[in-house]
Amino acid sequence: MNKKHFIFYTEYNQFYISSDKGKFLSSEILTDETSYTSRLSLENNALVVFTQSYGNIEGEIEVLPKPNIIGDYSNYDHVVEGGINVQSGELQILNCPDNNLELSLKIDPGTYRVRIYSSNLDSVKETDLTNDTDDDYYRIELWKSDDMERKVLKQYEYK
Repeated sequence: MNKKHFIFYTEYNQFYISSDKGKFLSSEILTDETSYTSRLSLENNALVVFTQSYGNIEGEIEVLPKPNIIGDYSNYDHVVEGGINVQSGELQILNCPDNNLELSLKIDPGTYRVRIYSSNLDSVKETDLTNDTDDDYYRIELWKSDDMERKVLKQYEYK
């Protein structure tokens, strides 16, 4: 298993998980369904993860041999899955809007299922400003799978 912690600065309430250094952005990314409802946009070789905070992002990413079976998502505010094609063998986390490489993982080439657990979203009081009190956290798990469809497992409701 391959697990890494990350913390970095990003803007526009999003960051990218890619296998192609951000050469993926399209006009379909910023829709109400992807940004506010599912909080995830899918591309063939990338995912756009929509965050609650604007600024510092913290989390962890882990490559698993198979998906974790979790029946109770009460410890998380939002849980969403999607698929990514990683033919390059390198999975990258990039900030927005600069596409700066924040973390890189060497993994077997192929298609992966990605699950993103978002927590502490209510700690963010202003979603368009950076605040030291923001404490949202993003746990990312991925495993080999041909399932590329987006699926929300737990929906966050804005307060």
